[in-house]
Amino acid sequence: MMLLPLIPNALLIAAGAFASWSDTFHRRIPNWLSAATAVAGLITGFLLGGLPALGSQAAHAAIALIVGMVLFRFGVVGGGDAKFYAAVAAWFRLAQATMLLVYVTLCGLAVLVVWFVLRRIQGKPIRQRSNKPGDSLPYGIAIAGGAIAALFMIS
Repeated sequence: MMLLPLIPNALLIAAGAFASWSDTFHRRIPNWLSAATAVAGLITGFLLGGLPALGSQAAHAAIALIVGMVLFRFGVVGGGDAKFYAAVAAWFRLAQATMLLVYVTLCGLAVLVVWFVLRRIQGKPIRQRSNKPGDSLPYGIAIAGGAIAALFMIS
């Protein structure tokens, strides 16, 4: 019975790990992964907190998706990143939105520093338009890392 609460955490960690791997090596976060992550988060919310949690988490995901799509439209983030962030938001109540955003941002800063250093070591320009792995910042890592950090802060 002690393992039951760990199952939802393991699902989000697995989704984050796969999204990080996919974004790093393929520069894509699959739509099916975002959809499955969102559904799992909403189901978990309902099972652990009933309809109020489900409603709050669905609202958080919807707001995150709308903001993400606007940011995508203006070229600030990738479409996969926007959808995956919204899927991750489905794991957190609306009241936890700021916490999630802060953790994702902090992880994003760490990813940026590592990526910047690696680009400099390799002698590559910082900004290069290409779909080759390593030529753009894989922000899926930051989304996954921030979500996992936030998850453990509320657990």
